[in-house]
Amino acid sequence: MSKHVLGILCSGRGSNMQSILAAVESGEIKAKVGIVLTDKPEARALILARENGIKAVCINRKECTDQQEFEEKLVTELRAAGVTLVVLAGFMRILSPYFVGEYRHQILNIHPSLLPSFGGAHAHRDVLAYGTKVSGCTIHFVDEGMDHGPIILQDTVPVMDDDTEETLAARVLKKEHVLYPRAIQLYVDGKLEILDDRHVRIKQ
Repeated sequence: MSKHVLGILCSGRGSNMQSILAAVESGEIKAKVGIVLTDKPEARALILARENGIKAVCINRKECTDQQEFEEKLVTELRAAGVTLVVLAGFMRILSPYFVGEYRHQILNIHPSLLPSFGGAHAHRDVLAYGTKVSGCTIHFVDEGMDHGPIILQDTVPVMDDDTEETLAARVLKKEHVLYPRAIQLYVDGKLEILDDRHVRIKQ
């Protein structure tokens, strides 16, 4: 078994988390999940984690005096679990320079568009409004910017004339569930080389 320990941060249903857990179970990802953290007590990800025997903790942002306290609590839990890679899976908060600095080049995020296009919380809506013919998803290292940082993998889906936000999101999500485990395993295998603040080389 790899020495790597994943810490998954979620805010909602945990769809991408489920695909990651399945990939760990099948051996596609050769690491273990040490902890699942959420910022919302109603997040379904908490239930899913516990059903899989994984420690799951909610750190409610509303109960913290500020973002610094909130993120310090996140870091405390991640350190206690021995986490070596932080995986954002639908975590709907922008991380501060403090948190990014604590896990520099050890945080991955998935975004449902082809970055740098259509960043932000409403990617599918924005894609449809713009009229683009292709969308997709992006896995990237997290830096201090929003939906920014060196890109690891991307994959595309066509945008149909009759697409709604829901139909486009469903098509993209299928790609996400394949791409995210692949990117995590590339990290675990030591195959990701960050060349600069924009470029990642995948070593053979």
